[in-house]
Formats: sequence, structure tokens, C-alpha cells
Amino acid sequence: MIEALKAHLIAREGLRLSPYKCTQGKLTLGVGRNIEDNGITTEEAMYLLTNDINRVIQELENALEYYPDLPVKAQLVLADMCFNLGLPTLLNFKKMFKAIEEENWEEAGEELLDSRYAKQVGERAIYNAQLLETAGQESWQPKPIN
Repeated sequence: MIEALKAHLIAREGLRLSPYKCTQGKLTLGVGRNIEDNGITTEEAMYLLTNDINRVIQELENALEYYPDLPVKAQLVLADMCFNLGLPTLLNFKKMFKAIEEENWEEAGEELLDSRYAKQVGERAIYNAQLLETAGQESWQPKPIN
């Protein structure tokens, strides 16, 4: 029954992979999912996040051959920034990348903070800069979410 209903709904509702407004003007996604009124579950959000993380890591590995060899903290910062900004914008941080390639972690953190990104995201940039500045040190505990 479930598979038959899925096929029926896809045939009647359609499958849209980008948000759109339904006939009632509600923001909708997928097979008629009214995300404006119904949102998503935590499990759905985590599934999407996992897919997005995998995409971001793949983009970074394709763009930066040395990415897998970076210290974990540097990988984390670059993945976070790529997730937030997108790869094309991240790649504009040329001075930061130069410092990373030279393993000059303090300068990499300073270059991160010397950006419009840092002004826009505030504490997130400060935390990422601190991670970069200490990327050569192995110990690290993620900052708790408030």
C-alpha cells in the first residue's frame, strides 16, 4: 500500500527538488510537503545535514588536494566556512589559504578575521579563527552549543 500511495502521490503532486509556492501560496518541497506549516523533523534535518556535510567535504577534497592532510581543526574550519559561504566564495580567501599551505596557523586565523565574513558572522568567525590558530596542536574539544 505505501509504495502504491507514493507512486500515486508523485504522479498527482509531482516531485519538485527546489522550494516552490503551492496553489495555496505555501512554501512547498518534494512531493507536496508544506514546509511552511509542517516544517521537518529532527531526523529529517540530520539526514539533510549529513548529505550537506558529505557534499561540502567532497567539494573541498576536489578543490584542495591537500585538504585530507590538514589538521582536523583546519579541516573543520574550512568545511564550516564552505557550508556557510559556498566553495566559490571560500576560495576567495587567498591570503588565508596561503597561510594554511605554509602551516602558518596564526596568520591563517588573522586572515580569516580580516574579512567581511568575520564581520557578518561574529562569534562563529572568532571561534573558527581560534581553531585555525591552534590547528597545529592536537588537543581540541568542540565549544558547547548555548
